Amino acid sequence: MNAGIVAYAAYLPRHRLTASDVAAARTGTPGGRGERRVAAFDEDALTMAVEAGRLVRRLGGTPASVVVSTTNPPYAGKNNASAAHAALALPDDVPAYDLGGSYRSVPGLLGTAAPGTLLLAADVTVGRPGGTDELDRGDAAAAVLLGPAEQAAVRVVERATVTEEFLDHWRAPGTPFANQWEERFAVERYLPLLDRVLARLTTASVDHVVISSPGPRTARTAAKRLAPYGPVRDLAGVGHAGAADPLVRLAATLDRAEPGQTILLLVLADGCDALVLRCTDRLPAARATPTVDRQLAAARPVRYLDYLAWRGLLDRAGPRRPDPAVASGPASARNSRWKFGLAASRCGSCDAVQAPPQRVCVRCGAVDGATPVPLSEAGASIRTFSVDRLAFSLNPPVVATVVDFDGGGRLEMELADPDPDRLRVGGRVRMVFRRRHASGGVHNYAWKASLEEETGD
Repeated sequence: MNAGIVAYAAYLPRHRLTASDVAAARTGTPGGRGERRVAAFDEDALTMAVEAGRLVRRLGGTPASVVVSTTNPPYAGKNNASAAHAALALPDDVPAYDLGGSYRSVPGLLGTAAPGTLLLAADVTVGRPGGTDELDRGDAAAAVLLGPAEQAAVRVVERATVTEEFLDHWRAPGTPFANQWEERFAVERYLPLLDRVLARLTTASVDHVVISSPGPRTARTAAKRLAPYGPVRDLAGVGHAGAADPLVRLAATLDRAEPGQTILLLVLADGCDALVLRCTDRLPAARATPTVDRQLAAARPVRYLDYLAWRGLLDRAGPRRPDPAVASGPASARNSRWKFGLAASRCGSCDAVQAPPQRVCVRCGAVDGATPVPLSEAGASIRTFSVDRLAFSLNPPVVATVVDFDGGGRLEMELADPDPDRLRVGGRVRMVFRRRHASGGVHNYAWKASLEEETGD
């Protein structure tokens, strides 16, 4: 293989939904086991892909191309990767494409993408309320930057694949819920494929086994079959994360792996794909933070009824005010470096940072002498804040903050995932890319502030 992984990251949204909370909402009696990750009301596949990509970008280097894979894109027809490209503030000569909309996209891209590709995979997955897969699904994102094999932290040393058509998991376009055939049928179809793939591998044992399958029973059965190959880690607390699932599970394993160890990545979805990966001495430098385990430990519970409202499955009364205006295409285009890249301006005469960017410096009056300065990766502190418990929000209260950026610049911003009890003047925040609202089929994306401590940064 001519490419390998030079950097990787996974992004888990902060909220978790537990079986106990679901049972309490339905029957009044808590019970059950299991939990899944839940994207916030202002998150979608694009915003999570951006967050995973930002974690990789912090390790350094500019990709040669960007590829986004999701089964639940914000837009159909429009290239979602272009917005990710803008939010990551990449040069305009770096191409960005949507490629793949299935659970099987990632192993194909890993095996065929060229060095320099930044692969972003993310999904918001929804199980039918009351169904067996409601807690088996999960929301997450992951990113890997590919590079030349000789520079890789993780090399693909062997690959085997089998394709076969049968009806296992599927979702009709425009519908929120995935469907699945009876799981015994899936197991009966997948196990022969697994045996054929394993027979084509020359590697007899590995240090870690990673299994991704939309069917929990299929994954459990495969884990038993693969026990002689090596230990299989069950990534509890996330759920199957759609197109991102293989990379999220791989990232969790790489967080614990050591140089010299080998990993078998197995994806059972509309066939069977197996990749044998070997970790090199570059692995520690390829890890983004926070790790998957640290993000799992920082989970925040969400109430079941809130989760249903966030996914549009519970029709709550909205605010008694006009719907938000549709975001203007021309205005967004004129200000894309600011809107998507959060690029302020620095005066060339007095060095003042102004956000939003200005042609005329508000401090010294100099005209057209400013240079762009990105703020998306700059740290910031809360200068003041206001907690509004009357304004409409799917996750009240609404918290407005004024933040001072390290190195200059001040901006009023909404706080994402607010926790009023932890607010204080001087509290440290970081920037996150979120969806402000959607109107007329248009998503209005914006940057928000987020308390640093909640991710353990």
